[in-house]
Amino acid sequence: MIEVVVAGELYADLIMGGFDFWPQPGQEAFAREFRREIGGGAAITACGLATLGTATTLFGIAGGDSHVWIAERLAARGVDTALLRTDANQPTAFTVAVSAPDDRAFFTYLGANKGFPSALAEAATAMLFARARHLHLAYAPPWDTADGLFDAIHRNGCTLSLDAGWHENWLDDPRALGMLGKVDLFFPNEIEAGRMTGETEPARILRRFADAGAPCVALKLGPEGSALLHQGAVLHAAPRTVSPIDTTGAGDCFDAGFLYAWLRGEVPGRCLEAGNICGALSTQAYGGIAGFPSHERLMMELNS
Repeated sequence: MIEVVVAGELYADLIMGGFDFWPQPGQEAFAREFRREIGGGAAITACGLATLGTATTLFGIAGGDSHVWIAERLAARGVDTALLRTDANQPTAFTVAVSAPDDRAFFTYLGANKGFPSALAEAATAMLFARARHLHLAYAPPWDTADGLFDAIHRNGCTLSLDAGWHENWLDDPRALGMLGKVDLFFPNEIEAGRMTGETEPARILRRFADAGAPCVALKLGPEGSALLHQGAVLHAAPRTVSPIDTTGAGDCFDAGFLYAWLRGEVPGRCLEAGNICGALSTQAYGGIAGFPSHERLMMELNS
């Protein structure tokens, strides 16, 4: 039995860090650190959930050039790869991530992910997710198809969470707020949520989401922790203090920690704490996966 399907775009992340300065156009800077890791919010959240012991499968598309490597990396973290698709005609998508302790920049090629929207819609219509309890969508679905997609996912018997990430046109679309009533749990960060609502203060952002009919919103606030809209109430969880090495994927790791606790019926405040811990600890290593805590470490931190 699969507890969670995580669906989204897959990438090979080429992560460089340890720069002495941030280069301007025409300049060259040299990295002291380099990692190659599977990336994209879907892979990072799936690996986090599986690391915590949640039965997780991933739905996405890899190119034939890296399919075996991606499948092996996912399997090493305990992620089921039965729904991993291959596009023999496109290379695996990749991102060059340039990371500093407080910020990062990404250069991305979409590759095999070009076929993801149609593949996801077909899978949901064909009831391929019916064995799962929950589907986490790490993807910004086009608003002209989102309504039908969300309905199809729910027909599979799944609850649905969404982390749309930073897609300016999606966030700016006035349909975005109205459609969130069909999402059981929404995971924006503060900048994304501000773009959607026109608000800057977390409590006002969450009230705006509530007015739009969103049932549950976990708002990621970075060094300020996180906040939650749940059943009309708003609560806040303080951050875990760390000295970050690389913040790549920290929000996706927050999603995994929160979902792990939420699916086990934990109280809202403890779900926020689990998300904060996983997001913070993930920044202690390069990439979004290497620093993710074990189940034992998460429990120790939660109970400390």
